[in-house]
Amino acid sequence: MTTREQTVTRWGVFVVALGASLWAVDAPLRKPLSDLLPATSIVLAEHLFLALYALPVLVWQRRALAQLTPRAWLAILVIAWGASGLATVLFTAAFRVGNPTTVILLQKVQPLIAVLLAALLLRERLPRLYWPCFVTALLGAHLVSFGRSALEPLWLLPRERVLTAALAFGAAALWGSGTVLGRYVLGTLGFPTLAAARFLLALPFLAGLAALEGTFSRTFTVGLAQHAPRLFLMALVPGLLAMLIYYAGLRHTRASYATLAELAFPALAIIVNWLTLGATIDLVQFIGFVVLWGSITLLSWLPAPSTVAEPSPASPVS
Repeated sequence: MTTREQTVTRWGVFVVALGASLWAVDAPLRKPLSDLLPATSIVLAEHLFLALYALPVLVWQRRALAQLTPRAWLAILVIAWGASGLATVLFTAAFRVGNPTTVILLQKVQPLIAVLLAALLLRERLPRLYWPCFVTALLGAHLVSFGRSALEPLWLLPRERVLTAALAFGAAALWGSGTVLGRYVLGTLGFPTLAAARFLLALPFLAGLAALEGTFSRTFTVGLAQHAPRLFLMALVPGLLAMLIYYAGLRHTRASYATLAELAFPALAIIVNWLTLGATIDLVQFIGFVVLWGSITLLSWLPAPSTVAEPSPASPVS
């Protein structure tokens, strides 16, 4: 590696870590809102603010959008409704039910899901050690989810922890699928434009979901009317800025280095959530996270298809 390449790599690692660190401020903003508003209302209001970014970008890139194939548009729609819409609703709902730090730590399963879906959808070869890493990571995720209760039978586990884990895993699976479909679309569309498209196309889905739940009007009368600054800050910092900074760094960073740099997110989140929300984890949960993160890190360092080289950010609007 030349001196210039080393400089670019170091810069990329720093930028990835910076973007990942900004995600740590999400829980202190999202958790209080989840206690006051339905998850769908929060995410709908969040995307209304993100539309302020999306609209100018899509107008500017209208020629690139006009060249997309129907299959690419379908992929973007699935990303918008699944990864940007429903996943963020599940993520927010998990905050209401359980420990926000647990929810955040469980998002580290995203790369495993992305690699598996890439093998199924894009016919990419799985790394030889994928399944051992997958099983080990699931064990770590189980410890993170249930802590000292992890050895108890499933039917005896605390219901709120089971529901929290289910919601967090659902969000991780949808974000993992968004990574795979996003790789397909990024062949013809830049990431800032793809992000704008997914934000804007998520709005009809979220509005319809809020209408079905009977919470559409509450998004405006309570959410935007009373909590607009917090919602705007949440959409801007851990949402848009963190994601754009993360991907700017990822373009100049090897996957294995990026996976290490991403550790800035959970490490800082544990501290921030403890200081601002009083959220803590026990020793068993911490050991589980080390096992989970170690499995992901090993997978990212293996000579493997490019999917492994693209960690999935745990951003609420990723």
